[in-house]
Amino acid sequence: MSTASGPFEFDVYNELLPLVTAERLGSYLRASGGDVSDAFALYEWNMRAAASVMELTSMVEVLARNALDRELREWAHQRRGGASWLDVAPLDQQGSADLHKARDRATRRGRRPEVHGRVVAELPLGFWRYLVESRYLTALWVPTTHRAFPAGDPDLRTRQQDVAFRMQQLNFVRNRAAHHEPIHERDLTRDLQFAMDLAAWISPAAKSWVAATSSLPSIISSKP
Repeated sequence: MSTASGPFEFDVYNELLPLVTAERLGSYLRASGGDVSDAFALYEWNMRAAASVMELTSMVEVLARNALDRELREWAHQRRGGASWLDVAPLDQQGSADLHKARDRATRRGRRPEVHGRVVAELPLGFWRYLVESRYLTALWVPTTHRAFPAGDPDLRTRQQDVAFRMQQLNFVRNRAAHHEPIHERDLTRDLQFAMDLAAWISPAAKSWVAATSSLPSIISSKP
């Protein structure tokens, strides 16, 4: 029996089917036992869930990148003679490429002065996700970036693994949501908890803000 709650009748959904395409609705039709109205209800919910995921991950991204930037700035100031970490951080090839693109965008390819905050804002979530990976364990994590998550595990290696895994998972679900992919079969409650973990490890205020602002709990509870 159909659980669709929207304003459309069954025949309207059937008219929409070739426009949205059965291929795109494939996972929704399978999850709904082939019922077109139920498939559209789930598809509509998936759109709302994707928007909520984007909201959640954008909050955590801002919190994490600014916490990491703060520690990297302090590290560069103390250990690199006041230099910008953008110039002296030992980034790998991908990280360097991401930074180069961010600087290009922030300066409009050199047509305006570089402002540190603009460059940081242009760096994608994937950059920060890889910045906390084990590849930077000795170069950046141990000397500085672990301090961005002061309430994490006391063991720095465990903290790095915890942070890296959650950043990786949030980056993955954010990318799926951004590209309008199905996330209705994903454990979004787990993703929400990962986001809350990261925020809590950054600061109590960060955790409170994310908990009070995120719409994902109500979206999850409204799944058809």
